[in-house]
Amino acid sequence: MKRISTLFLLATIAAAAGTAQAAQPDAGLTGCAAKRSAIENQLKIAREHGNSDQVAGLEAALRGVDNCTDASLRKEREQKVLDARHEVAQREKDLKKAEKKGDAEKINKRKDKLAESRKELQEAVDDLDR
Repeated sequence: MKRISTLFLLATIAAAAGTAQAAQPDAGLTGCAAKRSAIENQLKIAREHGNSDQVAGLEAALRGVDNCTDASLRKEREQKVLDARHEVAQREKDLKKAEKKGDAEKINKRKDKLAESRKELQEAVDDLDR
């Protein structure tokens, strides 16, 4: 029974990895072209799996990309970085406050939230040049 469960888990992970890979934009594209490519790839996957609700949403997103400019996309991504930096600063402030109180449970929670915010900031910075 364990062997079957393990095989099922591995098959599920492999399928998810393939889906995630296919949802990425085509190599060499940046800006709005990369965004369009990623949506088109996701749309193809949704159609293959017969997910009509997701297809409808992705088609709407694809229509929205028609209004995309690289400058507006860059500005949107820069704003996301600024928001993420603000979030990190707030989380650092919350952690310092918890450390002053000495509550170990709150300190650990604040550290986890700060780590998550830093990860989101790094993702936002990485997105700037995509």
